[in-house]
Amino acid sequence: MSQMSHSRHDADDDVASLACWLRFALTEGVGSDSGRRLLAAFGLPGQVLQTGRSMLEGVVSPRVAAALCKPPTATRQAYIEATLAWSALPGHRIVTLADPAYPQALLNIPDPPLLLYVNGDASLLQTDAVAVVGSRNATAQGRAHAELFSEELSRAGLTIVSGLALGIDAAAHAGGLRGPGSTVAVIGTGIDIVYPQRNRALAQQIAERGCVVSEYPLGTPPLAANFPRRNRIISGLARAVLVVEAAAQSGSLITARMAAEQGRDVFAIPGSIHAPLAKGCHQLIRQGAKLVETTRHILEELPQLQLRMEIVKSAPEATQSCLQDIVADDAPAALVMHAMGYDPVDADTLALRCGLDAARLAALLLILEMEGRIEVLPGARYRRLS
Repeated sequence: MSQMSHSRHDADDDVASLACWLRFALTEGVGSDSGRRLLAAFGLPGQVLQTGRSMLEGVVSPRVAAALCKPPTATRQAYIEATLAWSALPGHRIVTLADPAYPQALLNIPDPPLLLYVNGDASLLQTDAVAVVGSRNATAQGRAHAELFSEELSRAGLTIVSGLALGIDAAAHAGGLRGPGSTVAVIGTGIDIVYPQRNRALAQQIAERGCVVSEYPLGTPPLAANFPRRNRIISGLARAVLVVEAAAQSGSLITARMAAEQGRDVFAIPGSIHAPLAKGCHQLIRQGAKLVETTRHILEELPQLQLRMEIVKSAPEATQSCLQDIVADDAPAALVMHAMGYDPVDADTLALRCGLDAARLAALLLILEMEGRIEVLPGARYRRLS
């Protein structure tokens, strides 16, 4: 047999094997836990699917065993073929639990997904990473922190993992893309769906220069239950999790809890005691998370990575670029309040964050003070009250 024939034969075998994985993983009732039990008992999916029902019932329920023994319907077979066609496109890949490319870090968590749908550079799933997460309704200050920390960590050689949500997640991805470590977005929908739509351009940039990954089949809509579950992958891919801003009942706290259960380090940035979005971080710190003020605090806790810090952009520049995404039709006063955050800030820093000239900013600050929405502190600093 010629070398070309060997290659074609191997490729056909790979497609057939992946088709078995898809049929197996898409069978109703087969999840990450039951799927791993079946694989441990009978071998690869092709062998599982050829196993008799009575033997399958020794591992899973009769209902699941019966589903595994039925041939796929025409609709399901068409779906499998469409998924195989998607995986054959440039930059697309489906990584199975038995694939050497499957992230080693995920193999060490209690419930690794059977399949990962990948759009972008799959090798990033094997790199040392830090997850950066936080509130969707982040303050300008929080977004600036997320972007700056992520850029510095990426420049130090770490991949930034987050969830492509608005707020802190989006800022973390943007910062990660500016360094060589790049970024991985773990999404809670099918890999072919972008949610939220406002992050479509960012998702495209990540697919081109980083990696987007999902455990959910193509076409899976943004179901509420899927997002907390995908958080275990965000923390599982990372060596540590950094929480930037989080309310007391934030979903980011779920990621932090999962990280602790997986044996990952948890870091949190503190904030003002008056800030609602600092309460989650303060709660984590009380529970044992490590308080950080700079990226060096994180790197010092991860000496085994043998990282090096590189020169990064100054904080004011990162803060200013972070604010470019603020909704364009916000009223100027609302822009100032958003940029102020909840920690005391001087007028020069505020002007940099807002992009306003000194005269316009002074007038807005006077109005906000008269309305009782801010107060002036010693040293000509301002603090938000509402």
